[in-house]
Amino acid sequence: MATPLPPTFVVPATLTETRRDPLKHQELPPLFPEKINILNIWKYLDYKHVIGLGVTPLIALYGLMTTEIQRKTLIWSIFYYYATALGITAGYHRLWAHRSYSAGPAMSFVLALLGAGAVEGSIKWWSRGHRAHHRWTDTEKDPYSAHRGLFFSHLGWMLIKRPGWKIGHADVEDLNKNKLVQWQHKNYLALIFLMGLVFPTVVAGLGWGDWRGGYFYAAVLRLVFVHHATFCVNSLAHWLGEGPFDDRHSPRDHFITAFMTLGEGYHNFHHQFPQDYRNAIRFYQYDPTKWTIAVCAFFGLATHLKTFPENEVRKGQLQMIEKRVLEKKTKLQWGTPIADLPVMSFEDYRHACKNDNKKWILLEGVVYDVAEFMSEHPGGEKYIKMGIGKDMTAAFNGGMYDHSNAARNLLSLMRVAVVEFGGEVEAQKKNPSVTIYGDDHHAKAI
Repeated sequence: MATPLPPTFVVPATLTETRRDPLKHQELPPLFPEKINILNIWKYLDYKHVIGLGVTPLIALYGLMTTEIQRKTLIWSIFYYYATALGITAGYHRLWAHRSYSAGPAMSFVLALLGAGAVEGSIKWWSRGHRAHHRWTDTEKDPYSAHRGLFFSHLGWMLIKRPGWKIGHADVEDLNKNKLVQWQHKNYLALIFLMGLVFPTVVAGLGWGDWRGGYFYAAVLRLVFVHHATFCVNSLAHWLGEGPFDDRHSPRDHFITAFMTLGEGYHNFHHQFPQDYRNAIRFYQYDPTKWTIAVCAFFGLATHLKTFPENEVRKGQLQMIEKRVLEKKTKLQWGTPIADLPVMSFEDYRHACKNDNKKWILLEGVVYDVAEFMSEHPGGEKYIKMGIGKDMTAAFNGGMYDHSNAARNLLSLMRVAVVEFGGEVEAQKKNPSVTIYGDDHHAKAI
């Protein structure tokens, strides 16, 4: 078992909590009063989602098998895929769910239409669920908790009629007062038919005569890709990657997820700083949603882009670095903690060395037994013998040789006692930032 860290290494309680592995799904209460099986599952299915999410891939597959794609249709399908995905990421998510920036009437209207074209619910419905997800992350009230499994968080949560009281509360009063949001909510069915199916088909049909390709590729297949790309924010972003800002919950950062979700894959950062209009904070990280918002701001279409101070962002990163360093430190041997060592007088120390033939040396108030190390001393055994029974603090710190970190750490395993009223030890008691040899060289009260 690893020896406890020296008492000078003080760690905040939040950094010493047991790390939770998001891949090991914790037990959550069942959603329904009975165990689900093939005989009763029909009672709990949300058939509009089952049909919508089940039929569109089949139609897309039929189109792939029966319809040759034209180059213009392919380009249009890709373009409209990105446009409608941005309707979710830049619109539903960052504008309305998190209010991370403000958009003018024109930009808001376009994003509302494009978001409807993604066919993922109205702004109000989508934002209400997402706010609940942030407030109740990984708990039973999280609408798409990752701890219920990858399939549930990706798709399963939409296929069932979940009791309303099983979903945590989220405040959407601001959305209730937003006229555009309310308009889109009231006319949602007409808008998804128009923007999800009719518009992409008509563009290809009137533009270059490819009505069939416009429907199967730009409308239906594009819709399937948009669905599962944005669904990955709820599933893959809670499963793949690391937690560089906080690992107590499941959100994670990973480039692959970011690439698949137009930049939403830096999800650990997002859950820590949800009102930041960015998900990726470094210039080399992939976040086309952030770039789109920034370009719109440059042209005056978006304003009040919110960012968290770099100082606060760095705090979270450094806390996680400290936590992981601590985990590694606890697996190493650090010798007997200073507080657990017996206390002796300086006279007793000298007497033990002179009359009991102890091979002890004294450094800054701590007694070290160097008997087994003397013959291994890189500088020669005679230099160790010269220090037996003496205070070698000055010599150790440069009087004879300024010793390395390796030497200081090795000494930590040789502690046997502390000298009563040792000046250096008393100084450390008053100021925990004072380093005793063998302790962590950077150990300070954090």
